[in-house]
Amino acid sequence: MSRGSRTRRRIGRIALGSFLAFAGSSHLTFAREEFTAQVPDFVPLPKDVTVLASGVVEVALGAALLAVKRKRPLVGWIVAAFFVAIFPGNIAQYVNKVDGFGLDTDAARLARLPFQPLLILWALWSTGAWRWFRARR
Repeated sequence: MSRGSRTRRRIGRIALGSFLAFAGSSHLTFAREEFTAQVPDFVPLPKDVTVLASGVVEVALGAALLAVKRKRPLVGWIVAAFFVAIFPGNIAQYVNKVDGFGLDTDAARLARLPFQPLLILWALWSTGAWRWFRARR
């Protein structure tokens, strides 16, 4: 892999890790109420517990993206799985017309949905997880 490619992946990983850590900390502090309103009814836990738990997970995943080196591809797969796991909540926000974070129209809520697969790809690419998987086959 070229030096430029490694640098781009590193920048992408640091940006994604920082984004996750910030999002997680916002679950625990200033945006807690906003996130609580968006938890779908099908989640079996109390909404506040769901928000707090997902915030802790996001902070941990962000920190792992920033700090873990040896098991980086594994971290990438775990982050990708997290993005897959929360995607039904994003779909529920669209289907149930739940406002939040400026997503107050059907068009805005729908426009958000394609970004989730991009986050999954970003996690796999920036950690070398997909490349690691292909090399092991």
